Amino acid sequence: MPVRVEETSSSSSTSSSSSAPSQLSGENSSGHTSPPVCTLLTVGQAFSGTQNVSSLQKDEAWRVNVRIQGCDLDHGYLCGTMEALNVPMADTPVVTFWEGEIVDGKNYTFFTGKWEASSEDDTRHWTQFPSFQPFLEQVKVDGGKSLDLINYPYIFMRWKEQYFVNVGTDCGLTIAGFYYVCFSCTDGSINGFYYDPNSSPFQKLELKSTNEGRSGFSFSSYELQ
Repeated sequence: MPVRVEETSSSSSTSSSSSAPSQLSGENSSGHTSPPVCTLLTVGQAFSGTQNVSSLQKDEAWRVNVRIQGCDLDHGYLCGTMEALNVPMADTPVVTFWEGEIVDGKNYTFFTGKWEASSEDDTRHWTQFPSFQPFLEQVKVDGGKSLDLINYPYIFMRWKEQYFVNVGTDCGLTIAGFYYVCFSCTDGSINGFYYDPNSSPFQKLELKSTNEGRSGFSFSSYELQ
C-alpha cells in the first residue's frame, strides 16, 4: 500500500511484471526442501485489515485489502496486489502491485542488502516480531542462512511495491520503501512494518485472512501497467 510522502522529492520505482509463477513445493533439483505449503498462503487468497500511518501531527489508519496473485515457494517468490481505502489525499482506492521475497535461507536471508536498508535496519524491524526472537543471535552471524525454517509456523517475507495500478505517480503517495512481513501459518494473519527512510517509521500493517477466495478484487479489476 502506498504511504504518505514526507519529502516532496521522494520518487517511486517501477518495473514490468511477468506472468505469475505456479505454486511449487517439495524438493527441487538441488535437493533443497521448500518451505511448507500453507493453505492460507496460496494464489487467490485475500486478506483485509489496516495500516497505521503515524505522523508528528496525528495518527491515521487506512483500510487495506491484499490478494496473492502468484506464489513460487521453491524460488522464494510471491506477488500480489494491495488496495488502500479511505486514503485522505486520494479520490479513489489506491491499488499497487507488489513482489515479495520469502526468507528461506536458500533464496533470501533476513538481510535485505538493498532498498536503502542496512543490516541494522533489518534487525531493528525483524525484532518487532516476537516470533523472530529465537533467531536473532544466528541472524547476526550469517543472516539466517544456517537456520532451518521448514517447519516453523511463521513465514518471514519482504514485500516491495513495484508500481501503481490505477493512479499515477503524482498521486501524492510513495512506494519507495518496502514491508517487513510475518505470516502466521496457523491462522493466516499478517503483520508487517513499512520501511522508507523518508517516511514515518514503523508504519504497522495488520491483516487477517478472509473467506473471499477468488471472488472480489483481482488482477482483472484494473488495467495493469
